[in-house]
Amino acid sequence: MLNMTFTSFPVLTTERLTLRQLSESDKQDIFALRSDIHINKYLDRQPSKSLEDATNFINKVNDNIKNRTSLYWAITITGNKNIVGTICLFDFSAEDDKCEIGYELLTNYQGRGIMKEAAEKIIGYAVKTIGLKIFEAFTHKDNQSSTRLLNKLGFKKSANHDQTNKDLFVFRLAV
Repeated sequence: MLNMTFTSFPVLTTERLTLRQLSESDKQDIFALRSDIHINKYLDRQPSKSLEDATNFINKVNDNIKNRTSLYWAITITGNKNIVGTICLFDFSAEDDKCEIGYELLTNYQGRGIMKEAAEKIIGYAVKTIGLKIFEAFTHKDNQSSTRLLNKLGFKKSANHDQTNKDLFVFRLAV
């Protein structure tokens, strides 16, 4: 049984990072993240074209949090309010104690261990507080950075591809 009954959004911290909920004041950072061609290269989504797109995205994310269908954190360097990336848990399955994890990081912050630090914190929180036992991630076959991250986190590549997109590999972590 998954426990999604938090009264306020869980703000999490690590040695270097603060993971917090998005707010409308983040629209410029979300626009930068979601319109970056290097980040979108491996994602099946339309890039943000305006600040209005970013605001609509933030509102959608926060509605999903309210409805308990996802958890979505802004990743910031502690002491700096600007977003360097995001990480989320979604597609929860109470029957299997499972969810999917997704993440993105601004290009100039990649290679610094930030996403590994954020993911370890989120996974630890999700196991201890929510009761999740299985995490899945879908990554493009050519996205070597994401594949390396998942391997470092202990995810194992499944023999199966994503059913809707043969270019996506499925990775799984059972804790």
